[in-house]
Amino acid sequence: SKLFSGSQVQFAAPPNSLVSFFDASLPGTLPVLNRRCVEAAVMTGLALNCSINKKSLFDRKHYFYADLPAGYQITQQRVPIAVNGSLSYSLCIDNKMSQMVTKTVRIKQIQLEQDSGKSLHDDVRSQTLVDLNRAGVGLMEVVMEPDMCCGEEAAAAVRELQLILQTLGSSQAVMAEGQLRVDANVSVHHPGEPYGVRTEVKNINSIRFLAKAVDYEIERQIEELESGGTILNETRAFDSKLGCTVPMRDKEGKQDYRFMPEPNLPPLILYNARSLPANMNHQQVVNIDWIHERLPDLPSVKRAKLVEQYGILPEHSFTLLNEAGLTEFFEDVIKQTQMKPKKVIGWILNDLLSYLKQHSLTVKESPVSSFLLADLLNRLEKKEISSTAAKQVFAELWKGEGKTPLEIVKEKKLQLIQDQEDLERICQAVIDGQENEVMAIKSGNRKVLNKLIGLVQRETQGRSNPVLVKQLLEKKLSE
Repeated sequence: SKLFSGSQVQFAAPPNSLVSFFDASLPGTLPVLNRRCVEAAVMTGLALNCSINKKSLFDRKHYFYADLPAGYQITQQRVPIAVNGSLSYSLCIDNKMSQMVTKTVRIKQIQLEQDSGKSLHDDVRSQTLVDLNRAGVGLMEVVMEPDMCCGEEAAAAVRELQLILQTLGSSQAVMAEGQLRVDANVSVHHPGEPYGVRTEVKNINSIRFLAKAVDYEIERQIEELESGGTILNETRAFDSKLGCTVPMRDKEGKQDYRFMPEPNLPPLILYNARSLPANMNHQQVVNIDWIHERLPDLPSVKRAKLVEQYGILPEHSFTLLNEAGLTEFFEDVIKQTQMKPKKVIGWILNDLLSYLKQHSLTVKESPVSSFLLADLLNRLEKKEISSTAAKQVFAELWKGEGKTPLEIVKEKKLQLIQDQEDLERICQAVIDGQENEVMAIKSGNRKVLNKLIGLVQRETQGRSNPVLVKQLLEKKLSE
């Protein structure tokens, strides 16, 4: 429900169907603070290493706009709920997943405030329609310090924040549904000089667009200054189709928001275990320590545990966590297979994930379940099929026809050749047909042996065990 009213919060509901008297700002209505929003803000503050203010205040910020029926927004301008935190995030150097650096951005504050409604501009009839479903929805504004220097860093920091919010459950943080929006303040300056004039790119609704908007804005400002121009302190929007930022309204005439204390809300008082009065009803208070004890493992801790428990590479732990449901899928496969986690991760990232990306599917929508993949990997591990055949079986499983790996192996005749005499005959035939290669191997060029193994594999349509083939070839070549 909303921050100060009992109206439901729901994406894409029919216009003006979720509006209480308070949201519409009818005279005589009063705000009632949503306890869950306070808890979510405290939880987020703790996860971002903030100091939680035991006393925070609400203020009115006045401005006039059609989708703000009260003529003011309730926010926390003077004393916000949380201050002085930090967020650590990692990014790859030169797009190499194996080279990652960890950086930290300081969090200035986290404040609770109301969202405004939505204005829908109908150009055909030259009129504006107002939808108040969003009016009064609880917002948690996280204000970062200017510690980032490019779009890639901003995108990595916001992605980590998004994972933290989703882990905590303080927001679903789906950017496409407006549950996480970014305002990027960008300025440029020479090293050692003060910050330049900043512009604000408002309401960016995807992490990819955030990186593009920030990088575009940096380039634009540098070009503007180098050609003798000046940067205006203005609000801009990112046009994703054109890939550039466009001015919205300038901030030159500094708007006076006439901040004043919100008269209808007392200070928000939070407690910890020590300051909690004995006779207090626990339903009526928010206990910071109680929330702290119940914080789940954050993404950074989850990644460290994956690396430690399964011996996978740190960069693989990032990929597992970045895709919703992939960690669970990986762990389910591990439970059902004898294959080592280091090998399983290869199948998850190189096969499953690339198929999902090709078909724009989420992990939940995968036609290959963790059970089926585990079954397939067990057959590979028991040397019933070769890795080439396993890839073919995976491709068949992807069709989602309800067949098991065993049925596909039998139907396509993909079992490994168990008859050693049969294999020896094929190896001999390959040796007889490759005189030049045999000469090269005998004169010490061992690499050529891989070509012969490949030829045997082709001859057997991937049904031979490469290790056994190598042994047989070496034995025959040394005769």
